[in-house]
Amino acid sequence: MYSGSSDGEGSGGHEAAAAPKKIPSASSMPWVRNLRRFVGSGAGLGSEALMELETKRILLEIFKERQQKNAQAGLIPSFYKKKPEEGSISHRVQRLAKYRFLKKQSELLLNADDLDAMWVCLRENCVIDDATGAEKMNYEDFCHIASLCTEQIGPKCRRFFSPSNFMKFEKDESGRIAILPFYLYVMRTVSLTQARIDMSELDEDSDGFLQPHEMEAYIRGLIPNLAQLRDMPAAFVQMYCRIAVRKFFFFCDPHRRGKADIKKVLLSNCLQELMELHQESEEEVTDTEQAENWFSLTSAQRICDMFLALDKDKNGTLSKQELKEYADGTLTEIFIERVFDEHVRRSKTGGGNSREMDFESFLDFVLALENKDAPEGLTYLFRCLDLQGRGYLTTADVHTLFRDVHQKWIEGGNYELCIEDVRDEIWDMVKPVDPLRVTLADLLACKQGGTVASMLIDVRGFWAHDNRENLLQEEEEPEEE
Repeated sequence: MYSGSSDGEGSGGHEAAAAPKKIPSASSMPWVRNLRRFVGSGAGLGSEALMELETKRILLEIFKERQQKNAQAGLIPSFYKKKPEEGSISHRVQRLAKYRFLKKQSELLLNADDLDAMWVCLRENCVIDDATGAEKMNYEDFCHIASLCTEQIGPKCRRFFSPSNFMKFEKDESGRIAILPFYLYVMRTVSLTQARIDMSELDEDSDGFLQPHEMEAYIRGLIPNLAQLRDMPAAFVQMYCRIAVRKFFFFCDPHRRGKADIKKVLLSNCLQELMELHQESEEEVTDTEQAENWFSLTSAQRICDMFLALDKDKNGTLSKQELKEYADGTLTEIFIERVFDEHVRRSKTGGGNSREMDFESFLDFVLALENKDAPEGLTYLFRCLDLQGRGYLTTADVHTLFRDVHQKWIEGGNYELCIEDVRDEIWDMVKPVDPLRVTLADLLACKQGGTVASMLIDVRGFWAHDNRENLLQEEEEPEEE
């Protein structure tokens, strides 16, 4: 009886206890309100938490501000970003980041000892082609040499031994490549990477472009390492740097913005021509051969002597009358006039007749005449040939230009010419898209633009074209002997 009644009472009590109790909302609890008030004031947070909250607030404001600007600007993207001021924190951080990055890239480069070790590995583990005697390797040898070089040199040489690099080289019928082209590829890659690092260090504003004084500093640093320039007189170094830099800017800065793209400099023939001076020539080299390289000491001295000889009044600039004596006076007067109109700046202090050519403009002038077949040289000359500034030449323009050449031709005791025949010959050489006008694109496409320009500005150039067959025979006769 007791047990039964107790069971019933216990059961009822358990059901009552199991009924859910109503839990008040968090906002109605005093301790929750107090905690929220305490945290919201920031009094209960540490310095790191406060900094995090402040950072989030600032970033949110920046995000909202940019959203508002983008909404106002519409679809036009931002194309100008102000450079950090000199001495500011952002400027210092940028320089430090660049320094660390370039240092890391330098550490990944192979040095001279590493390159020598790689060459030894290549020669010791290659096979000799019975037919040609060339040293070659197949892909298995390639992978084996990669392992040996990694053990001796380190992992920094591994990137040169990728399958894609192996496929870049010409293979024989057995699937082998020559080791010499591969090694030269490695050396050139290392050389170009080092050059890019050196140029980037001199790039003060880190925009990927070099200004003339930065390029001069780069060349000045190269001079002690170039075998053919080590004996350069110290007094001539500054002048040499000006001459060398001008060629880089003539070819790598076609729009004359005063800065050259580092990537374009690295890929240009100018840098390759400069690096040729690394090699010490064992055989005697004639003055003519040395003069063909713009960066040789002989060429630089030749250009300096030429400028000084033309500068009769020794004022450091050339007048039109002085420039007419260039190349023994074979250039036409109308061409000299057009050079001054298009490529020589007016003096800021003198009158209308005070325009004279400075040394930098003279260097551009010489580069254009010595590189008439290059797009940059032909572009320079075409601006002078385009008498009306219309972007094309008409038959009347060609007649006007060649009239001065014809006069010098007759004064030289040559046979009589028909200007109309020469004009028709030029049209046949160029084959312009529009038969009534010749454009710069036509001259570049016909591959004879340099010859056409020479015929219109230089009596010696026209003589060379008129006697081209005899000149070719004279060149072939020594070869046959």
